[in-house]
Amino acid sequence: MKRTVAAVAMMMFAGAALAFHCPKDMKAIDDALAKNPKLSEAQMSEVKKLRAEGETLHKAGKHQESVDTLAKAMKILDIK
Repeated sequence: MKRTVAAVAMMMFAGAALAFHCPKDMKAIDDALAKNPKLSEAQMSEVKKLRAEGETLHKAGKHQESVDTLAKAMKILDIK
């Protein structure tokens, strides 16, 4: 019984951690875009699309999908 309670608690905290990770990633992308990175027009368009999609997923509660989508934008921007 204790293991079940512990597992449920860990899952709840993991979800919350991902939820808080999305805004951090979105801010990092926004900060990088504000510096006018040297990207092709296609890359810039893709980053903006991924950023918007990540925010939509975050608001829908799909945090892992949001983190994965934002990671693609961060890779294009070379954000570590």
